[in-house]
This record gives sequence, structure tokens and C-alpha cells, in this order.
Amino acid sequence: QVQLVESGGGSVQAGGSLRLSCAAYGYIYNYCMGWFRQAPGKERERVATIDEIGSTSYADSVKGRFTISKDNAKKTLILEMNSLKPEDTAMYYCARARVPGRLLTRVSDFGYWGQGTQVTVSS
Repeated sequence: QVQLVESGGGSVQAGGSLRLSCAAYGYIYNYCMGWFRQAPGKERERVATIDEIGSTSYADSVKGRFTISKDNAKKTLILEMNSLKPEDTAMYYCARARVPGRLLTRVSDFGYWGQGTQVTVSS
């Protein structure tokens, strides 16, 4: 069993920065981890994912602005968000893949989810 707890969300103005953290309780080694977001009335979408060896994937909308990283020793997943835009406003979720191995990108590939942390960007 895996429990994921996100923190670090908040309200910022456009152009600002936030740092999201996800503390993992349970086994995460050898599993792809990721950040996803869901805005009201929209489907959940991938923001960024990272695998065991540090390979990463990003949604086109966040490339160059967001950075995902993972501290295996601390069992923590981080999302650094810079140059935030109003369209980044959403609930952000941390997730772990269902099966170990390669870099994954689909929402359906992830089976363990945190409760989410709200990010609101005002113009």
C-alpha cells in the first residue's frame, strides 16, 4: 500500500513561482512517479513524470517552466513551477505508477494518488 501526501499549493500572481512536494509512504523505488492536474470541468492531465533513473516527460504546456525531481532517500517528489500562468490553475495530484519499470505518461498508468493540493494563479 502506498500513501501520497501533497503540500505546497497556494495562490500566486501570474509570473510567480511555487514548489510542490509529495511525501510518499510505502514502496516507490523502481516505480514511475508523476504530477497531474485537474481544472474544474476538465479531465485530469499529465504535468510531468519521472522514472527510477531520472528520465522525465513534460506536457508541452509546462516545458521550460516546470521541473520535476525525485529524492529517493527522502521518498519525496518535487515539482518546481516558475512563470506561472492563470491557465495553470488546478488541483495538482501526485501519483505512483501501477507497475514498476519504464517512464509512463498516461493517467491510467498510475494507480496510487494523493489527495491533491490547489494551485491558483491570478492575472
